[in-house]
Amino acid sequence: MALLEVTGLSKSFRGLQALKNVTISVDEGEILGIIGSNGAGKTTLFNAVTGAFAPDAGTVALDGEDITGAKMHTLARRGLVRTFQLMRPFGTLSTIDNVTIAVQSRGVRPESRARDEATMILARTGLDQWADATSGSLPTAVQKRLELARALAMEPRVLLLDEVLAGLVPSEREPVLELLDSLRKNDGVTMVFIEHIMAAVRRLSDRVVMMDQGAVLAQGDVDEVLANPDVVAAYLGKEYGDAA
Repeated sequence: MALLEVTGLSKSFRGLQALKNVTISVDEGEILGIIGSNGAGKTTLFNAVTGAFAPDAGTVALDGEDITGAKMHTLARRGLVRTFQLMRPFGTLSTIDNVTIAVQSRGVRPESRARDEATMILARTGLDQWADATSGSLPTAVQKRLELARALAMEPRVLLLDEVLAGLVPSEREPVLELLDSLRKNDGVTMVFIEHIMAAVRRLSDRVVMMDQGAVLAQGDVDEVLANPDVVAAYLGKEYGDAA
């Protein structure tokens, strides 16, 4: 049985079909990559799965239990956690305060214990040197890691990552990729990640889902999906297909 199972998910906004009968599953310990053009429905899928809004049709199940339409904070406490493409730190608070609050949201008390745990998370994500810096003043690359650190503070079973590498140069991506690889290998965290950087998709993904105009165009083995003529035509482009 899949750890996360999405079946027939559909959602419309003012007559625009943003999701069309989307069905995907993610096994425990797996990393599933989701690719597709801007507007393909990827982030809308994350929003529907994690409780930002209820779908019009279809179901979402976590560990076999129907969680369709449950609130985001409820799902986060159950281990279904996401990051956002546009970072959302408490900008006037320090980096460590941001992560401490996330730890406390799990019910960790007293504050000193939560802060100790936050300190360990900052060290693991390479943020310890910015612990006392105001989060709103951090560079983009550091804010990206802070978004990830806050998600890890929730102790996710399933971590949904929305373009966690966006805006980073190659040298900034590598530490994030190593951390994600470690989370799967050492912590057993199941991940679903939206990404446009194909090198990262190839490196991390066990399987890939390609979305187009709100629907799943192809899914399966990474190499098979990326070589699929429909995927090349709709997203990757002829030059990629010739190179592959």
